Amino acid sequence: MKVQANGIQIEVEDSASAEASHQQRPVVLLIMGLGLQLVAWPEAFVQGLLDAGYRVVRFDNRDIGLSTAMDHLGKPKVAWSMIRFHMGLGFRPPYGLVDMAADALGVLDALGIARVHLVGVSMGGMVAQRVAIAAPQRVLSLTSIMSSSGAKGLPGPRHDVLKLMMKRPKGSNEEAVVQHTLRLFQAVGSPAFPIPAEEAAQRIRQAFRRSYRPVGTLRQMLAVVADGERAALLARITSPTLVLHGRADPLVPFACAEDTARRIPGATLFGIEGMGHDLPAQAVQHLLAALQPHLLAAQLRTATSV
Repeated sequence: MKVQANGIQIEVEDSASAEASHQQRPVVLLIMGLGLQLVAWPEAFVQGLLDAGYRVVRFDNRDIGLSTAMDHLGKPKVAWSMIRFHMGLGFRPPYGLVDMAADALGVLDALGIARVHLVGVSMGGMVAQRVAIAAPQRVLSLTSIMSSSGAKGLPGPRHDVLKLMMKRPKGSNEEAVVQHTLRLFQAVGSPAFPIPAEEAAQRIRQAFRRSYRPVGTLRQMLAVVADGERAALLARITSPTLVLHGRADPLVPFACAEDTARRIPGATLFGIEGMGHDLPAQAVQHLLAALQPHLLAAQLRTATSV
């Protein structure tokens, strides 16, 4: 379903839409990463949260999936922006992570949800950090998965991964996009939890048929790059925070998680051996094993403080 949020249309899946009883449950808001749609969340992960008694809300970020495309902002000047960034000159992205955080808060407003457990992955973790900074009264807990503080000086992607990210598909047809994305997914994937190529390709194909917006991904990427000041603001976060990260992440190295956890007061850091920059079904049990006690502790803390 679509909701009006922050002046745009956001595509939302809310477990309470199918089960009215979920209205009374504590809410987990899932925020997906760069260029990925709400369907990228593993169903086993979502089901694990539902089975634990949570109402689960997930949505397509702006410019991606079935949410409003921001094409009126024009095609981003990526090369020019990156040159300015590396020269320390800065640049103005088409929109920022602050705007995307406002979208997330708008989703909560549209659904009549006062407070949530935030769970964000990669760029979604950065958006979740922004929500926790901007509206601490709305956040029961924060979980930042395979994300970063955005601080200067942190290690970047492995060289081979960076080279793949700079390439574009050989065409815009389904097969070209699937093969290109598959190579990238395999490069950043989890060595301990490999996803069979056929399974990965099928997931990419399904996402492509739902929506394909490569220019939206570029605009999101510039929002991430331009958000360097967020690191200095993480000390303001008061929500109970869990930083979850794969120790074999070749895109956002584990040092980025260590930095994030160091900057957020009282944050807990949990590393998963052999996990890269993806959410393979085989790793879901490890993610939930760390996440569920965190959510429960935050929920109990809220109940005793009322």
